[in-house]
Amino acid sequence: MAIARTLIEGSPYLGIYLKVSDKAALLPPTIPRTLANEVERIFEVAPVRTNIGESEIVGALLAWNSFGAVVGDDLDDVERATIEKVVPVSVIRTRQNAMGNNILVNDTGAVVHPEFSDEAVRRIERTLKVPARRGTVAGLGTVGMAAAATNRGVVVHPKTTDTEAAHIGATLGVAVHRSTGNFGVPIVGACLVANSRALLVGRPTTPVEIVHLQEGFQLFDRYESSVRRSPA
Repeated sequence: MAIARTLIEGSPYLGIYLKVSDKAALLPPTIPRTLANEVERIFEVAPVRTNIGESEIVGALLAWNSFGAVVGDDLDDVERATIEKVVPVSVIRTRQNAMGNNILVNDTGAVVHPEFSDEAVRRIERTLKVPARRGTVAGLGTVGMAAAATNRGVVVHPKTTDTEAAHIGATLGVAVHRSTGNFGVPIVGACLVANSRALLVGRPTTPVEIVHLQEGFQLFDRYESSVRRSPA
């Protein structure tokens, strides 16, 4: 297991640009090869390069687990084919169309934005092959940015209530831990990417935050102080 820090084009908000599961890592095409190689090494998955709807913020626009992926806008044929080399993908059109921001998911369950329609929730369940439940994190419907989940644990916004945490833990089947990232930023899902083997955080993330994140994701083996920073 590895824990490391980096920036993407000068930004510490890795969760906006990257999406990682236990099967693969999704990276925009502009990510430098050195960083793509580090992602492959620490997460122990193949990096897959694509945009989502011609946008580079793939972490914000796509939600996935080991069984499927959902996006809120149309993909072109190349984008769809690239993602479907890893998992099936569905387009679910809804006002909350940034699916990575609005769905918190692992291989056991999904917590979704409370304003998703019944039909959207059913399609999310069919695609990701897990039960989906509406919920919030610290009162926020953007659960995918306010928290981050793996098959080992969930880390949530520090103002998450006990009721919210209990709902998230029961839905995703793992323990819930509160933390910040990037030197005090509470929307931890925007600050990092993680799977069951590793964690990559924004460079401003402090050692104390890393300890909390390490505990939350149940990653105890080692901490690498940094990876090579991508060009600003």
